Amino acid sequence: MSEERPQRRPHGDRPKKRDVNGWIILDKGVGMTSTHAVAVVKRGLSAKKAGHAGTLDPLASGILPIALGEATKTVPFVMDGRKSYVFTVAWGAETTTDDTEGDVVEQTDRLPDPAMIEEYLPRFTGQVQQVPPRFSAIKIQGERAYDLARDGETVELQPRTVEIDRLALIHHAGNRSIIEADCGKGTYVRAIARDLGRALGCLGHIAALRRTRVGPFTEDDAVTVDDVASDPAALRPVEIALSEIPAIPVSRDMAGRLMRGQSIILRGRDAPLSGKVYATCNGVLIAVGDVERGEFVPHRVFNLGG
Repeated sequence: MSEERPQRRPHGDRPKKRDVNGWIILDKGVGMTSTHAVAVVKRGLSAKKAGHAGTLDPLASGILPIALGEATKTVPFVMDGRKSYVFTVAWGAETTTDDTEGDVVEQTDRLPDPAMIEEYLPRFTGQVQQVPPRFSAIKIQGERAYDLARDGETVELQPRTVEIDRLALIHHAGNRSIIEADCGKGTYVRAIARDLGRALGCLGHIAALRRTRVGPFTEDDAVTVDDVASDPAALRPVEIALSEIPAIPVSRDMAGRLMRGQSIILRGRDAPLSGKVYATCNGVLIAVGDVERGEFVPHRVFNLGG
């Protein structure tokens, strides 16, 4: 009796991975992790490589920029950009996670009125010292803070300087307030709600959170998960992440040097003398780097064909 061989999966069952280069500005829904969102987009486009520019909590919705292929080289430029949020604070309780997912650790019957909130908001703008939530992705001796906190270990995080450009109260009713925030890299909105609640003596935690801007990307750029595979316009060009720095056109010979990691001398009356720029050749992104005394030194080179 011959041995039965296992049947092989037909080649057509699993799409072949392909080179996909560009950005998907995803409007992530509540309940989805950032890692899962990246996996869904990557699978939907059969892309070889993908990553996101800034984690968004599962309980939060909004802008999650996802880089594909060569666009992953531009992620730092998006991560360093300013961010905007709209969030709802529930007054009267503080939780272990500083949002509705955690256990209540302290409660009060005291509630703020709109005038109190608007009086205190300026104290939390500018450069401020902020202690990140215990349930955060910050590493402590190689371990994520949220992993340590879930294991019951005491998590002591040090204050960090963050920049909060604007806080504005846009609605208040009962024990809920809706606030808009514009802030810089590393700011935790959950910590804003926690610290504001403590300062007001009312305690507070995040009841809802939506990110409306990340660097150059806004809600006008965003697409849903369903749009990713069905709408070709959902994939934005790699260089869209570099929109806040100057672009310079270079010749084919210069492009060849940059692609080999070599610096070039920029000539001409309009050539930049210093600063961060990116180079294109015939409309194709070639490299991004720094100019110093007219010399362009590439830090990232791109393989986009053309």
